[in-house]
Amino acid sequence: MPVLVITGTGTEVGKTVATAAVAAAALAAGRTVAVLKAAQTGVGPDEPGDADEVARLAGAVTQAEVARYPEPLAPATAARRAGLQPVRPHEVAEAAAKLATEHDLVLVEGAGGLLVRFDHAGGTLAHVAELVRAPVLVVASAGLGTLNTTELTARELRRRKLDLAGVVIGSWPDSPDLASRCNLADLPDVSGAPLLGALPASAGRLAPSDFRAAAAGWLAPRLDGTWDAEAFGVREAPPGGG
Repeated sequence: MPVLVITGTGTEVGKTVATAAVAAAALAAGRTVAVLKAAQTGVGPDEPGDADEVARLAGAVTQAEVARYPEPLAPATAARRAGLQPVRPHEVAEAAAKLATEHDLVLVEGAGGLLVRFDHAGGTLAHVAELVRAPVLVVASAGLGTLNTTELTARELRRRKLDLAGVVIGSWPDSPDLASRCNLADLPDVSGAPLLGALPASAGRLAPSDFRAAAAGWLAPRLDGTWDAEAFGVREAPPGGG
């Protein structure tokens, strides 16, 4: 798995912190890691972006961006309003492929959800995954509404014949409500893929040293972690589910 594409079921689901956790666990396992942000929006030229935040939390990763736009909008809209060239899926794929020749793992982080548009032609992160033939990790929220958005994302990945590696809960509450607890069982069912971790809601606020020490404990073994899904209350998805 030299390239792993990471998307969210929407905005503000904890995608960047989850990317940092995957990076930290891989680094702790002795792997070299690059983080590629396909399209960074909402930050100025000299401001830190999502790849910088991943590096701050995870440690010694190679950081890269394909494009950056100042307004916090979908990349295609942000590019148009800024009068800048949009990012094209093939540009992201080419950057990921180059990084993959120099690193054990390349994490390609999208902007928002799977089908957020990069350009006026309708290019998306799904097209990037198709071009690099990479599995996709979906970061989902914990509570009400997550089953619908997660299933929609999973169905679209399968419609495109893309490999859904699994689902990670990007922000697990300190005091989970009934919906969140029930979703532990339901998320594998609706996605047809395993739940591969759950990050505490406070993860992104930890000191980097504490984040790195804890990251593997939030992620399943296939993501270089030690998280015990069964002990957390998760049951496996049925074969061919979703």
